[in-house]
Amino acid sequence: MRDTRESRLLLVLLIAIAFALITVDIRGGEDSPVDGARQGAATVFGPIESGVSAAVGPVGNAVSAIRDSGERHDRLAALEQENAALKARLGSDDRSRSRLKQLDKMLKIAGQGQYGIKGAEVIAIGAAQGFSWTITIDVGAKDGIKRDMTVLNGDGLVGRVTTVGPETATVLLASDPDFTVGTRMESGDELGFASGQGDRPLRVELLNGKAEVKKGDRLVTFGSQADRPFVPGVPVGVVSRVDPSGGGLTRTLYVTPYTAFTQLDIVGVVVEAPKKDPRDTVLPPKPKPTPRPTVTVTVTPSPEAPVDGQNQQEQ
Repeated sequence: MRDTRESRLLLVLLIAIAFALITVDIRGGEDSPVDGARQGAATVFGPIESGVSAAVGPVGNAVSAIRDSGERHDRLAALEQENAALKARLGSDDRSRSRLKQLDKMLKIAGQGQYGIKGAEVIAIGAAQGFSWTITIDVGAKDGIKRDMTVLNGDGLVGRVTTVGPETATVLLASDPDFTVGTRMESGDELGFASGQGDRPLRVELLNGKAEVKKGDRLVTFGSQADRPFVPGVPVGVVSRVDPSGGGLTRTLYVTPYTAFTQLDIVGVVVEAPKKDPRDTVLPPKPKPTPRPTVTVTVTPSPEAPVDGQNQQEQ
């Protein structure tokens, strides 16, 4: 429509009529004279609005679904992060519980033997000294560690200190072929020397070639002069095999060590020796023998067979 004087007058007239109809509708209330026209318009345009709503509704729902999907994805990602953190915390707790258990066992041994120990953590295995069985621990000269000190853990003898730095130290394990420690049999005075054999049992040479020894007997450290490098009474291991006595001056035993040298974590360096030999008090309790079930066999007698004479009379 062209912008002319007539068009402007028509627009003003339409606006005036609209205001007049609004005024009449408001004053008329439910009896408004334009109510019929409104219902007619609803009848005509209602299906069109419903169709438009049905057509546009899926789009709106899709937009809402996308928005909700993004929110769900964020919540899922947050839950996954929480689960990962929880698993990490549980893993850490498991290790903490394991370490506390190791520490508790070691402190128990220290208390029973009256050893003054300095706790340490294994930070390296097999240091650069060739193929020796060694570990590196996180304590050194600053912590009062010296060469030729006994090292133990909650199970028994670990080894001895060989090299000391300001903050770390190297320990030669009892499994090393160059390792030798004096031993004493439990509940006796049979002495010997145990040597490492790598991942095989320790080899022990008893000084008495006629000593009575059997599988399952246990050994502890005999101790050294001035308690260096070994303090007495530290559990060494259990006899797993005894070579037949050949009438020699010594007798050979093979001993399974108490300590698992490939699973070391928390250890203790004995910085103060006991005032007296603890003897066998540090050894763990002996395992109780497993009772063997008793099998009773009951024989039920079979009926007696008839005598031949009786059979003939019955016939």
